Amino acid sequence: MNGPAKLIEYWFDFGSNYSYLSTMRIEQAAQQAGVRVVWRPFLLGPVFQELGWSTSPFVLQKEKGAYTWKDMTRQCRKYGLPWTMPSRFPRAAVLATRVALSFEDALWMSSFCRLVMHLNFAEDRDIDSVETISEVLQALGLPFAEIIAEAQSEPNRARLREQTRQARTLGIFGAPTFFVGDEMFWGNDRLDDALAWCAGDAGVSR
Repeated sequence: MNGPAKLIEYWFDFGSNYSYLSTMRIEQAAQQAGVRVVWRPFLLGPVFQELGWSTSPFVLQKEKGAYTWKDMTRQCRKYGLPWTMPSRFPRAAVLATRVALSFEDALWMSSFCRLVMHLNFAEDRDIDSVETISEVLQALGLPFAEIIAEAQSEPNRARLREQTRQARTLGIFGAPTFFVGDEMFWGNDRLDDALAWCAGDAGVSR
């Protein structure tokens, strides 16, 4: 291969607060870096269970959770994003994830992901209902009934289970996680490093 890869895999979960930050800014940041984003939605819940956790570490560890919510306030202010602490965390988003996976190459995918994230982390809305996802798809002018039917099909359900298994196979333990080739970067604050690596920036240690 000549030169660095110009492609970044973005592994995210709609219930992940730090995935909210990355989802809202990755497309613009990648465009500026001349990098294509490959969306890789998956479910963190089964990953946490495999690691022996019943839920998010931000819930299991009180001090880490308290820090995280203060950090989210600061980070959202930094990026100019609206923020409302979800009344339920982590929030399930199985249907949204199935839609994102089934249509990951669609031109409207990034808009769909941003809208779902906005509902969860800016409006404190339930994002796991057919009604909410229909509302999002309708807002994008899309045939919501057909899209939801395809997303809920058994082949796509199986595909999501396989996608989540692949996340563990790759060593993913949280979200967001970025891959540039075989190189893994974890956390919203590593997005810029991942893009720099993608561009072959010598400032990122190898």
